[in-house]
Amino acid sequence: MLAMAEINYIRHEANRKGSAYTEIAKKLECDPRTVKKYAEMEDFSPETKPPQVRGARVMDPVKPILDAWIQEDFQKKKKFRRTAKRMYEVLVEDYAFKGSDRTVRNYVAKQKIKLAEEVEQAALPLEAKPGTAQVDFGEAPFLHDGKQIVLPYLVISFPFSNAFLFQVFPAQNKECFMEGLKRMFHYIGGVPKAIRFDNLSAAVKKVLPNGERELTEAFQNFVLHYEFTPEFCNPGSGNEKGHVESMVKYIRNNFLLPELTLLNLEDLNRTFWKKAEKDRNRKHYQKENLIAKLYMADQEQFLQLPAKEFDCVRYEEVKADKYGYIRIDNKTYSTSPRFAKQKVLAKISYNQVELLTEKYDLIVSHERLYGEQKQSVKWQPYLSLMAKRPMAIKYTSFYEQLPKEWQIYLEQCTVHEKQQVLQLLSVLLKERDFHTPTEALRLASERGQPSVDSIKQVFYQLLNGRGQRKEIDVKKAVPDVPPAVRGLSHYDHLMGTGGDIE
Repeated sequence: MLAMAEINYIRHEANRKGSAYTEIAKKLECDPRTVKKYAEMEDFSPETKPPQVRGARVMDPVKPILDAWIQEDFQKKKKFRRTAKRMYEVLVEDYAFKGSDRTVRNYVAKQKIKLAEEVEQAALPLEAKPGTAQVDFGEAPFLHDGKQIVLPYLVISFPFSNAFLFQVFPAQNKECFMEGLKRMFHYIGGVPKAIRFDNLSAAVKKVLPNGERELTEAFQNFVLHYEFTPEFCNPGSGNEKGHVESMVKYIRNNFLLPELTLLNLEDLNRTFWKKAEKDRNRKHYQKENLIAKLYMADQEQFLQLPAKEFDCVRYEEVKADKYGYIRIDNKTYSTSPRFAKQKVLAKISYNQVELLTEKYDLIVSHERLYGEQKQSVKWQPYLSLMAKRPMAIKYTSFYEQLPKEWQIYLEQCTVHEKQQVLQLLSVLLKERDFHTPTEALRLASERGQPSVDSIKQVFYQLLNGRGQRKEIDVKKAVPDVPPAVRGLSHYDHLMGTGGDIE
């Protein structure tokens, strides 16, 4: 019968780790059928006659030696570790051990299981050096347009000082990830000399043997540009960047809950710089010194910023469909009718999609889509084409996007006037939104249905600051003016004097 330590080892390896019976038998140098027996045994109730308990006096002197060997070997690769058989031989040769090899094997197997379980549960404390950082994403709820949405926020923490910075982004893609890092580098005026990440897809393309990483092309260029050393956690080893993981929770609890109302993401992010700086006016949880003072030691170790900011964009060549629409990341963007079924170049940043010609001339620019919104259409390039078929405008999504004032105005226009209106809008919307054209329409409509020319005139008056003039505030009283009488009635008094008019 096997010793209890060996039985425990068999059941742990087979039932918890899923190891093959033959593999376990090979390690214990026993029959696979014996392994199967104890792995599948369901009743371990004690027998009527209790087994004899042997004393362990012979093992007591060598237990500390074995424990030290096991602990030392655990830091080495598996193929370089001593076997229980070799440990027994050394004990016999160097320590005059009188026990059996089976006793040593049982003890070693038991201690290895115990040590493995301790390592799985324990976090490895890492030395915090000035000028180094850790980076990770977190998530928090926000209120936007009356609905709750969840957005990621990027955190960079400095374990030596316990300082941090964070920025909220619409996604965790490569562009948002690098944009966040770039902002933080340029805000602090330097680059941490070493930054620890987990194996996030925005940075790591593939985990290679021996701890190597194949980086994404974009992140590799980013690293070369800012010249910091990227370090990556072992897969599933979150404790290796435990500082930033704790800071992610701290930021959420202290700055992002309850839900903040999101009106403009860039405006909100600007407020977070000052909040992070203000948080440094407290003592470090261990060092009994202000975080702000400790952070100065971090700053002294930062690398110098490069002369030019990294352009956090990617380029894709895409082909437009028959309507001039292209697709990027399962979202649809418009180009122009003249690019239907042609290839265009997409310049993609974290918040913008610019569509370019083969000569890099801008066709149209869109805000990058995230979430449920699937399509972005800039109608200005399509308006000249639409002017040729003005009656079809009511059946397009462009009509639904028009401000209510323009919908009402177009309903009252003739076919010819609709053509003129669409041609006018194709010019007015080329470099601006609907705000000023709609204000021009409102002012021109104060005295009834305006012509297209009058709308155009008021529009350019608004651009030049001569649109709606203020009422004149008269400082002195204006003298009364006698009422003017139209026609010849004011000559009637001459007839009363007897005068004749021939």
